[in-house]
Amino acid sequence: MMWLKKKKEDIQINLTPLIDVVFLLLIFFMVSTSFKKETKVSIELPQANGEQMESPEESIEVAISKSGDIFVNGNGLVNRELNTIIEAIKQSSTDNQTPVIISADAAAPYQAVITVMDAAGQAGFKNLTLPTLRPEAEDN
Repeated sequence: MMWLKKKKEDIQINLTPLIDVVFLLLIFFMVSTSFKKETKVSIELPQANGEQMESPEESIEVAISKSGDIFVNGNGLVNRELNTIIEAIKQSSTDNQTPVIISADAAAPYQAVITVMDAAGQAGFKNLTLPTLRPEAEDN
């Protein structure tokens, strides 16, 4: 008796449906991703020293309250939008060399301070100042 050899079939995995699913997922994630425009605020940090700086004769004072309200030279802004802050700072001085003094309450939201710094930078003002209080001397 002759035994017939059975021909072994090559088992292959069809990758076409897998590739289709991967591309569909890739397209889905690309479409559903939201991109947020990040703005870069470049700051040159001052060296720490014990001397008190003289306040310039002409300056733009931006105050940020505890609740995040913004005041430019004592005038409150209608809203906290970046464009509103830029326009208010531009209207306060025609010279972009004028120092901008940003005074923020200790409990003011950080985002409000960053927004004001970004607005001043976009308006062309490079001289930004953040005043601080000296710590009270400890009695020992």
